[in-house]
Amino acid sequence: MNFHDPNAPGARKAELLYLDGDFEIEVPGDYVLCEVTGQRIPLEDLKYWNIERQEAYVSAEVSDKRERDLKKAGK
Repeated sequence: MNFHDPNAPGARKAELLYLDGDFEIEVPGDYVLCEVTGQRIPLEDLKYWNIERQEAYVSAEVSDKRERDLKKAGK
């Protein structure tokens, strides 16, 4: 089992401040949750987020879907 496995017993959810091209760790942990899917994303694999909404996404496709869904909802 990988030390950074977000599903490992004792894995902790991190709290981040998402910035332009980077993020700051506010509460240390091993993973964040995808806003759309609820999937755990290990911090070393985190590549997609929205600064204005402070949301993480598991993939570019999921990020794009979130944008489209919010536009349809008028948000």
